[in-house]
Amino acid sequence: MNHGWLEKNSIFMLIGIILVIAVGGAVEIAPLFWVNGTVEKIDGMRPYTPLELKGRNIYVREGCYVCHSQQVRTLRDEVERYGHYSLAAESMYDHPFQWGSERTGPDLARVGGKYSDEWHRAHLIDPRSVVPESIMPPYRFLFTKTLDYRDVRQMLTANRMVGVPYSDAQIAAAKEDLEAQADPNSETQDDFRKRYGKAEVRDFDGEPGRITEGDALIAYMQMLGTLVDFKTYRANAPEHRR
Repeated sequence: MNHGWLEKNSIFMLIGIILVIAVGGAVEIAPLFWVNGTVEKIDGMRPYTPLELKGRNIYVREGCYVCHSQQVRTLRDEVERYGHYSLAAESMYDHPFQWGSERTGPDLARVGGKYSDEWHRAHLIDPRSVVPESIMPPYRFLFTKTLDYRDVRQMLTANRMVGVPYSDAQIAAAKEDLEAQADPNSETQDDFRKRYGKAEVRDFDGEPGRITEGDALIAYMQMLGTLVDFKTYRANAPEHRR
């Protein structure tokens, strides 16, 4: 194609650049107006509990996403290694999402329930004690540092402002719900269950009597990939198997 004339005429070149950017921008931006229609409704999905949300913030703070992605691609080898490919709905309450692109360590999208709380604690304190080839740094301090959750109500409020459907009751009881999830003997267990369904409740760090940052991080990791029942999902949506 002879485009020398275009390269020599700055005005036409500018017009061409503007047109290309406009078309490319429309292609990128237009789908966002229908994004709610592309995220299918999945049974079991719920917002993070206050303890899980604090754990997620610690996960981000410590840069865990730099080495661990949270997105199982649709490639066969990924599905065989990590489990069912990730669904858009599984990230609908993530701000920001943790898909990532680097895998110095394994993908964690389906790590919930794969290992015991004791394994996670040992791994975080001394990674090479359970994975000899690991190059992950130790995070022993997470189990000596008491969790500061004075701002937990504000955290839920901020998430609601960007679309996470926390109710007024969930925000009002955020502090109590955080404590209830980390204490199986809490007197507010029934109320917590009403607000968050089948969320895991136990002393995650193995040290009853106090809530540490380790409690929060393990609670977050133990729920990753556990909210969707993929047996039901496949049975009710056979078109997704194609």
